[in-house]
Amino acid sequence: MTTFVDRVELHVAAGNGGHGCASVHREKFKPLGGPDGGNGGRGGDVILVVDQDVTTLLDYHHHPHRKATNGQPGAGDNREGKNGKDLVLPVPDGTVVLDGNGEVLADLIGQGTTFVAGQGGRGGLGNAALASARRKAPGFALLGEPGEARDIVLELKTVADVALVGYPSAGKSSLISVLSAAKPKIADYPFTTLVPNLGVVTAGSTVYTIADVPGLIPGASQGKGLGLEFLRHVERCEVLVHILDTAALESDRDPVSDLDLIEEELAQYGGLENRPRVVVLNKVDVPDGKDLADMIRPDLEERGYRVFEVSAVAHLGLKELSYALADIVATARAAKPVQEATRIVIRPQAVDDAGFTVTEEGEHFYRVRGEKPERWVRQTDFNNDEAVGYLADRLSRLGVEDALLKAGARAMDGVAIGPEDNAVVFDWEPTMAAGAEMLGRRGEDHRLEAPRPAAQRRRDRDAERDEASEEYERFRPF
Repeated sequence: MTTFVDRVELHVAAGNGGHGCASVHREKFKPLGGPDGGNGGRGGDVILVVDQDVTTLLDYHHHPHRKATNGQPGAGDNREGKNGKDLVLPVPDGTVVLDGNGEVLADLIGQGTTFVAGQGGRGGLGNAALASARRKAPGFALLGEPGEARDIVLELKTVADVALVGYPSAGKSSLISVLSAAKPKIADYPFTTLVPNLGVVTAGSTVYTIADVPGLIPGASQGKGLGLEFLRHVERCEVLVHILDTAALESDRDPVSDLDLIEEELAQYGGLENRPRVVVLNKVDVPDGKDLADMIRPDLEERGYRVFEVSAVAHLGLKELSYALADIVATARAAKPVQEATRIVIRPQAVDDAGFTVTEEGEHFYRVRGEKPERWVRQTDFNNDEAVGYLADRLSRLGVEDALLKAGARAMDGVAIGPEDNAVVFDWEPTMAAGAEMLGRRGEDHRLEAPRPAAQRRRDRDAERDEASEEYERFRPF
């Protein structure tokens, strides 16, 4: 059964914003109470937080779909909807967040580091917030925005200072068990270690972490054996330690060839060329192992490696190795630049940036893209004519109609606002007037009615005048 997972695909969905409320205050002896619809609540965010107590992504492997709660809709009497609760997901230290294309979104290192994986939707404004001097009693409210939903990939890269690499059964687990308090599984068969093991080592005033990475074999960088699954765990280490078995039972293997094959796999994986290397000749407590170590040590030192002869079983050479690794780690830490405080970079909008674009796509068809137009469309209730008229006013003030005219659009041309997979498409008709004076009853907008011929408008106006005269004659005082 799987007990350690270091790569998962996670489907996150933030909460939707609550809809605004369209309400009019009603109270005895106050017939004109005015709009009192409250705003909708904000949808909850999906937040990844580094937690030192979490060491695996197993929970997300079993439950990959995560969703935050929605915001509550507003209500009358200026009551705002309750905000949705944020969904906080703990992840191990060293988790890398990628999008579906493999692009890194965040590298989470350090206790408490956070990343908003899904942004909650904004709550819609109620009609009380939409009231103005021209539109005193709006008969509509704005809809809440949908929360952000996307697929992300979480990859765990172990945060350790020293990585022990080598063939299976070379003695890596035994070595980490005696250098630290870690208790990995130890046996005399290949692939004993199925998960990376971490241990903390104290050498003088230096404290560092050491990782036992599962065994590598030739072809690991192409997915053979277990190597490809765990090679990412050596990326953050300051020093690589080759554990060579000087008492291997296989007649077709020797420590130098093992070193060359592991180095070839690391080179094919890439990104580890500049890491310092240390070679540990293990199992020198065995007579044949000691003789082989004395034989190959000059060759390894001639290549430029620092070589240590140790025995994890007999506890030989461990102190020298521990302090040598501490010196390398301390030097690497001192060479790192001091991290500066996080700076906020302000990028003001360009003077000539209209906030949207209009592009012609085919004959008599145009597409409008931009944060504001697309957000306004998502907030509009298209079942309410007054809300649609309010959208037309906003787009006109933003300059969308002028841009369409400049792009060559004509009446009844097709216009889409938004991306191809989620756009609102309509037949465009230039607005000749905008504002509250065009409104009729609440929820209606005369601009959205079919235009009447001039003769019909005159007949209707005369009929309304005659009807008003008859009413006056009926009720006028004698």
